Amino acid sequence: MLTALYVPANRPDRFAKAVAAGPDLVVFDLEDAVPVDDKADARGWAVAWIAARASAGFEVRVNAPGTPWIEDDLAALAAVPDVRVRLPKVESASDVHAVLDQVPSARITALIESPLGLERAFDIASADPRVTAIALGEADLASSLGVDGPAGLSWARGRLVSASRAAGLGAPMMSVYPHVNDEEGLRRTSLEGRALGFVGRTAIHPRQLAPIVESFTPTATQLADAADLLAAVEKAGVAEGGVIVLPDGRMVDPAMLGRARELTTLMQQIESRQS
Repeated sequence: MLTALYVPANRPDRFAKAVAAGPDLVVFDLEDAVPVDDKADARGWAVAWIAARASAGFEVRVNAPGTPWIEDDLAALAAVPDVRVRLPKVESASDVHAVLDQVPSARITALIESPLGLERAFDIASADPRVTAIALGEADLASSLGVDGPAGLSWARGRLVSASRAAGLGAPMMSVYPHVNDEEGLRRTSLEGRALGFVGRTAIHPRQLAPIVESFTPTATQLADAADLLAAVEKAGVAEGGVIVLPDGRMVDPAMLGRARELTTLMQQIESRQS
């Protein structure tokens, strides 16, 4: 999954447009984007839209644990089979379990937005098999840490990638880039995230989707090297499992093969979404 697109759940006039923009995931936001007086209507519109469509391409960001609105959010989502829930401000595995107790079929993306949540990132990521992803809420985290700019969060981003991988969840997606008209900044920070191990990014406007896909697309050199390595191993007909010495003298270990396959699979996913 390379792209997710937020849409305010109190704007049902934007739902179809968000889907038509072509993200891998549309995230209906019941939290920050929705005023208190609109939350009940927004909840109803989002749930009705998802329930009417047999698709895995939707997720709902509910209100945070401990707020007056999360119970109603979860009660409404409990009727939607296999619903994706984006849970903000997660600070412990118990936050995840509390949601799953009420919505047992949910698949959860846990948003880590505080220093305490970051310290417990692995525990959160491995809390339950129904946790399918973890992600950073960078604005709140940066404020809590007292850091400025992307450089101040680079170590936090790296820690999240490590926790996600260690828990067997694969590479996570980056947080949003809030400056909708700054495509250069979006590309630059996306490339920085790719270098740290992220794959894909969440967007707040459809025009951000194409630059995100381009930024996380493997380079021609990476793909050529991966294809050459996999072809050489196949041609050599050697058994995998440990270090392989190819006829041309190259030593190949399982990690190198895994990375080559990962890049190849990612490119296949990109090509299929463009076809």
